[in-house]
This record gives sequence, structure tokens and C-alpha cells, in this order.
Amino acid sequence: MQDPFDVIDVDGRSFSIAPVDFNPTHYLNRELSWLSFNARVLALAADVKIPLLERLKYVAIYGSNLDEFFQVRVAGLRDLVAGEVRVRTPDGRTPEEQLDAIRVAVEQLERYRQDVFTNQLIPQLRLQGVSILGYDELEPADQKLADAYFDEQVFPILTPLAVDPGHPFPYISDLSLNLGVRVRRLEDERSRFARIKVPGSLDRLVELTAPGMFIRVEDLIVAHLDQLFPGLEIVEHLAFRVTRNADLNYRDEEADDLLELVEMELRRRRFGNAVRLEIGTSSGESIHSLLRRELQIDESDIYVEHGFLASSDLWSLMKLDRPDLRFDDFSPVVPARVSQRSGEEVDLFEELRARDLLVHHPYESFTASIQDLIRRAASDPDVVAIKMTLYRTSSDSSIIRSLVRAAEQGKQVAVLIELRARFDERANIEWAKTLEQAGVHVTYGITGLKIHAKMTMVVRREAGRMVRYCHFGTGNYNQGTARLYCDFGLLTSSEKLGDEVAVLFNTLTGYGGDVSYDDLLVAPAGLRSGISDLIRQEMRSANGRIIVKMNSLVDPSIIGLLYEASQAGVEVDCLVRGICGLRPGVPGLSENIRVRSTIGRYLEHARLYYFANGRGEDESIVYMGSADVMQRNLDHRVETLVAISDPSVEARLLQTLEMELQPNLQSWDLGPDGSWTREAHEGLLDLHEAFEDAAKHRRKSSSSRS
Repeated sequence: MQDPFDVIDVDGRSFSIAPVDFNPTHYLNRELSWLSFNARVLALAADVKIPLLERLKYVAIYGSNLDEFFQVRVAGLRDLVAGEVRVRTPDGRTPEEQLDAIRVAVEQLERYRQDVFTNQLIPQLRLQGVSILGYDELEPADQKLADAYFDEQVFPILTPLAVDPGHPFPYISDLSLNLGVRVRRLEDERSRFARIKVPGSLDRLVELTAPGMFIRVEDLIVAHLDQLFPGLEIVEHLAFRVTRNADLNYRDEEADDLLELVEMELRRRRFGNAVRLEIGTSSGESIHSLLRRELQIDESDIYVEHGFLASSDLWSLMKLDRPDLRFDDFSPVVPARVSQRSGEEVDLFEELRARDLLVHHPYESFTASIQDLIRRAASDPDVVAIKMTLYRTSSDSSIIRSLVRAAEQGKQVAVLIELRARFDERANIEWAKTLEQAGVHVTYGITGLKIHAKMTMVVRREAGRMVRYCHFGTGNYNQGTARLYCDFGLLTSSEKLGDEVAVLFNTLTGYGGDVSYDDLLVAPAGLRSGISDLIRQEMRSANGRIIVKMNSLVDPSIIGLLYEASQAGVEVDCLVRGICGLRPGVPGLSENIRVRSTIGRYLEHARLYYFANGRGEDESIVYMGSADVMQRNLDHRVETLVAISDPSVEARLLQTLEMELQPNLQSWDLGPDGSWTREAHEGLLDLHEAFEDAAKHRRKSSSSRS
């Protein structure tokens, strides 16, 4: 089936155009579906079964998510409108229509957030001794402390910037918190405007004498405006925050040096156009008008905040020493096969020669498996080469240190590091330079493609021959997110996979023509066609069955094939954490398709694909890897899905999928109209708690057998 969409390029972005004869009622809008995902995140903040600080954390996550949505998705739509590009999405909307719908949806979400925060969380936290107070609410002792903090820590670094004929309106940086102030001399009727940027180096929430009692730093500044403008009358003030276009437009074909291109685009990012203005509710009508005019922003892009401006800053309250208000700590289990025995390290390479190892993060240790593989490979004298891809990694990466050590010891180390990983560009540039200085062969990327695959190959000399050990992941090589993201990692010594990965690495770092693989599906050349063929194979089977698990399902061509599969009698279950453009349960179209989403303590991030007849009639196949069903993943990135060959690993992955399909699960189900619903009664299973228990049980069972 040919993709029913043409693709155009606008300022480095690709957009699908819906043909006139395409039925838009079969698809849900991508942007509104994403907002529905963020609504499910926000719903956890209202869930009384969740500890209070964790509920507050979900408000912060919602805010961070929404910031990025405006920085990238809304900014992209604004660019289309400005360029008078009237493309239609698969659901038939123009960019203008999408922006209108986004405005309505965001206003509704923001009202809900403000209600949850102000009327539920704040009163309940106050009962638990955690309060965010206004300056006038402080006891005299706390006011004295706050005054001293302002004088010693805040006042010295504030810089009021006047706006008048001699001082132009200042640049307002992306996502910075600011105060707009109008002042006037007592003998003068005319007021003047000044802007105060709240420095990012300051704690947003200032703790007072009692632990858990806070004041917002902007409220503290407002209480002392007379010190910043001595001898002047404060007419009005307004807190505000600007969101700018932060999407980088890469023209790879015009770049001789990708590193130089990314560094240049990073410098340009901070000057992106304003796409959203958030303002507080204090008096400030004239400031409101001035900001709109100077930022050249429409009234429809202004949002009034009645609760907590920049709710992403609520993350700081998670530092409170209140374990009674948080989830119980969970320490990742070290799989028995890689844990110490009699006080000595297990020979990991020997274990992998015996059989494949599957690890499930964050329930099983990333440090004691994937990170340890690279650490041991770096110091093992028999290891001659390490090759890996890096999309995102942590700020203090032991993996980077291991790679540097391996290169310094004379091993051949090659790393494909993706400089264009959104919002991690600067960190990746620094890691690339660090690796290069150590003698690592660094490849920055491929023209026109992002390298999103997560894979490592270790080459070891054993008994006169070279043996390859490989890791395939559904998540990044990041020890921090590995404690929060639900991902799988496969470690294997499969000779067949080792051969295919070696060819793939050589193709990515050098040159290569058309390459075919048996156990790998690789984008952009063969992943789309591979998934399509597997869906069609299920359609030809007497007992077709498909289960897919991913972050996003929006590619119209694959969705169309799933509709055809449903109409052919194939039972299809889609486990989609975030965006879903498919309408399930529509009579005559998708009545055999179900869509479920699980949002909870951890972030579902794994990508799994199960086809009951993928290897032939009644012979199933499971793929795991890095790719979502999105046009960018299938056509504009280097992605990999690996076929699972170890029966025990396949069985465990299928068991995981079946756990997520249980009817008594705390999860959300998607209706044909695009609405998400969930059951709310006692006795529902928490998936993440179940996975924690399963990891402990596996460790206990393995230890008792050994």
C-alpha cells in the first residue's frame, strides 16, 4: 500500500498533505491527541490515591510538557501560517484550524490545572505542613527572615531595565520569569515601564523559618519594589513569562560541518519568535498591552495564570525531606545472572555466550547490566573494539568515561553521536568534543537523518576469533532516565545479529548501498515496508493477532493498514502512551482494534511489536527497538527493531504485553470519538507496582535455583 500522503518541506520541517479524496474522519488530530496525553498526566495530580508531593510533581511535569509543546509544535504551526502554507493534516485541519482548536483545549486544561493546584493540592499540602505563602501572610519572624534574604541574596543581582526613548524594550529570553513594573515620579502624571528579570540562579521557592514553608521569589521582589525604584511610586506590576520558537531548522545539505551548523542554530534558538505569553493576575492592563505590542504576539497567544506561573518550577518541592508524601523508594533489582557470586564479579561475556539477557528498566538495574557491559569492555584486554550510538545521555555519564578509558587503552572506539537530539544539542556537542579529544572516532550524524537507534557492539578476541556482543535498547544510554523510563535492553552474543550490526555500523560510519537484513528492521530503508509486510501477513492468517506498544501512533499509512487488518478479522491491540491518530472501535473500520494508555509513576517508553504469525502460520515473532509509528521515525531517522530469537526472552516480552492488556488495570482506553476514559474503583492493578514485584520475584527465583 502506497503512503496516501505527499510530503512537502517547509523551513526544514516535513508536513503531510491530505489528498482531497482522503477521509479525514478516520484520523484523530496529532496535536489534540498530544494534549489529551498531557491531560492524562494532569489527571494524576487529582488522584487522591497518589501521595501529595507526587501529585504536585505531575503538575510540574504537565507544565514542562506544555512548554515544549509550544516551543516546537505550536511554533511550527505558526511558521506555516506565516508562510501561508495551507497544508491539511490527516484529519483534515489547516494550520489555522489547529491553532484555534489548541487554544480552546489549552484553556480548558489550564482551568483544570489551576483548580487542582489551588483548590486541592495547596489546601491539602498546607494540612501536611507544606505551604506557599504570600508576603502579607508571613508571620513577623518570617517577614524579617524574608527581608534579610532579599537584602543579602536577591537585591544585589537584580537589574531593573527601563524602557524609554533612550532605552529600547529589552530582549525577553525563552521561558524566563519576569516582572513588568510601571513607575512614576510623584510630581509627574506620566508613568514609565521597567522590566526585572528574575535570575535563574535564584531558588524560585524560598524556604522560611519552618521547614516546608515557602514564598515565591517574585512575591518577595514585589514586596521590595520600593528598594529597586527609590523615590518613585509603583503604579502597577505584572509577572510574565514568554515562550519562544525553540525548534532548530537544519539544512544539512547546505552544511560542510554538521557540528558548526548545530552550534550556529543553538545561537539562533534564543532569538526565536514569541509564541506564547503567560501573565499573572495582578493589576497590569497597560503592561499587558505593552508586552503584546513589543513581543508582536496575538491576543490568542496570551494565557492568564491564576495559580502558579511556570508550574514546572514546582519540581523543587520534591527535594523536601518528606518521605511520607512520596512514593516508597524502589531500588532496581540486579538480575541474578549478572550479580556477584561469592564476592566475585560474574563473567558477563560467559553469561551472554550461554544465552541472551533481557533487562527491564527501571525495575532491573541499568548500572549492573548495560552500563557494566561497557565498563568491563573498556578494561578487558581481550576487547578490541566498541561501537555505539548515543542520542541522549546523562550529564555525568559513566558510559562516556568508559569509552574515553577504552580509547586511551588503544581500543578501537567509534561513537555515532546525534547532535540534533532536541534540547540535548549542547550537551551532545560537549560529549562529542570530549570523546574526540580522547581519540574516539566520532560521527556526528547523517545528512538528512537523525540517528535514533540505540545499539552497542563490543568486539572481543576469544580463542583466536572475533566474537561480537551486542546491546539493543528501547531507551537512551542515560543512567538518570533509566530510573524513570520503562525500557527494555537486550544483551546478546548472537553471531547472526553480530554480523548484521557490524554491517549496519559500517554503513552508518562509512558508505553503503542497499543492504538487506534478516533479523533487523532498519529505517529509513526497510522499517516501514517490514512492518507493513508483517501486518499483511496477519491479514492472510486464519488467526491474525497484532499487539504493538509505543509512544506514538500517527503514521497514516500504517494506520490505514491496521484498519484493513481489522476489517480482515485481525485482532489488534495498541498500547500507546502518548499520541494516537487511530480511531479504534469504529464499526466497519476498526471494530477489532483497541487502544490503551498507561500513565503512572514511571514513563512508558518501550517499543514492542508482536505478530502472532510473523514467522509463518502459528509462529509468532516479537520485535523490540527504538521506533515509534511516526513518519519521522519511519522515513527520516535511523531506527532499528530487532527480532527476538531466544524463546524465553520472547515469552517474557509477550507476558509483559499481556500484563498491560489485563482488564483490571489502572489505565485509559481510547474511544472512537477520541476521548480517553478509565475505570475508577478499588481493586484495580497498578502496572508499575506489578512490574516491581515481578522483578523482585525473578531475582528471588533465579537466586534460589542457583
